[in-house]
Amino acid sequence: MSNFVLSLSFWVTFLCCLLCSSQARWHHHSKQKHSHHHKRSYISHPPTPSPSPGDGDYINETNIFDVRGFGAVGDGVADDTEAFKMAWDMACQSDDAAVVLVPYGYSFMIQSTIFTGPCHGHLMLWVDGTLMPPDGPDAWPRNASRRQWLVFYRIDGMSLEGGGVVDGRGQKWWDLPCKPHKGPNGTTLPGPCDSPIAIRFFMSSNLTVQGLKFTNSPQFHFRFDGCKNVHIESIHIKSPGFSPNTDGIHIENTNGVGIYNSVIYNGDDCVSIGSGSYDVDIRNITCGPSHGISIGSLGVRNSRACVTNITVRDSVIKDSDNGVRIKTWQGGYGAVRGITFSNIHMDNVRNPIIIDQFYCLTKDCTNQTSAVSISDIEYTNIKGTYDIRSSPMHLACSDAVPCTNLTLSEIELLPAQGDIVLDPFCWNAYGDLQTLTIPPVSCLQEGLPSSIKLNNDNEYC
Repeated sequence: MSNFVLSLSFWVTFLCCLLCSSQARWHHHSKQKHSHHHKRSYISHPPTPSPSPGDGDYINETNIFDVRGFGAVGDGVADDTEAFKMAWDMACQSDDAAVVLVPYGYSFMIQSTIFTGPCHGHLMLWVDGTLMPPDGPDAWPRNASRRQWLVFYRIDGMSLEGGGVVDGRGQKWWDLPCKPHKGPNGTTLPGPCDSPIAIRFFMSSNLTVQGLKFTNSPQFHFRFDGCKNVHIESIHIKSPGFSPNTDGIHIENTNGVGIYNSVIYNGDDCVSIGSGSYDVDIRNITCGPSHGISIGSLGVRNSRACVTNITVRDSVIKDSDNGVRIKTWQGGYGAVRGITFSNIHMDNVRNPIIIDQFYCLTKDCTNQTSAVSISDIEYTNIKGTYDIRSSPMHLACSDAVPCTNLTLSEIELLPAQGDIVLDPFCWNAYGDLQTLTIPPVSCLQEGLPSSIKLNNDNEYC
């Protein structure tokens, strides 16, 4: 009788989640600008994990594929890769919606694996237990990719949900001598440096990620490449501030993305948006300690980059090296346009507002005459405190391609320590102050530059 009640409870939960996922698949991001009359919002936290069905014997209901039923041990030591592959294949071949169940109370170790589609019906990977990779570079199989751990490829209609944990076990990867600041006197040393992205979705669509906790990835926690219609809701990403390149969510060549009601703190950007991305809505995020929320870096090695219609709103950034940032390399081409940062609270943040068109990871980057153009950027209702080691606003635009149509209103940034308010920095930045700002941005030039060498970004993007 108890197994029947547990199964019935799970099916009710599954159907509710499936309905939500179906709604997410039809989520549409309008290219119209969002209203900027937002009230200050409170950050939602991920839901408390609910008990998983199948705490005893594995579930064998139709279309529920418990990985233990395929031989998974779940002791954190045994290699459960093949069991997960078999459960995935069976669920993927189901004509109806199917669930791969990772039950509560178990820790499953999985090698670097690609889960492929397309599947016959909607597939849900429901994680209430813990997923983990081999523990560090020495435990990683020599014939397995060191650049990625779990990959979902060519999936149309998938949910990754539950109340469990995805633990990337990143500490031994962060300690590689090649990593930043691991060598003597803050230097890096030569040697193998590839580290796996924890979860990568590649060329997939109609995706939902909800409710899980993700910790200690060796590199990025999430990466979405060539995807569309992605809904991320109520997740918690946590890695130490010293962990290198552990971006929370990275988006590349992806569109129709919503990231909502989540908490991210790590050793790099909470969210980073790469080239080819558009129609991205980020709302109600608590970010930091981190490197902030970034567009870029773009244009590396003289490449083309296009990013449009991005909105970040109703969020908090705290104890971070940057707030809202746009970063491009010299020598690239293309455009960043139609970006809105609205209703964001800064708490002890270096560079709360930053455009850096001279982005460089070394000291020997040469000046170049082409650049990714930046225009139509709106900053509204950004308030809070900044770390006095940097100015509150840093608008460093290309010598050859100035930033244009930067709009600032209701900006109030005060020092986190002391009473001295630092002046903003501007270089070749043009735009409009719609209200008084604190501090005053007297360095922003009005109108448009009298002469400008344009890259004709319309042709490129």
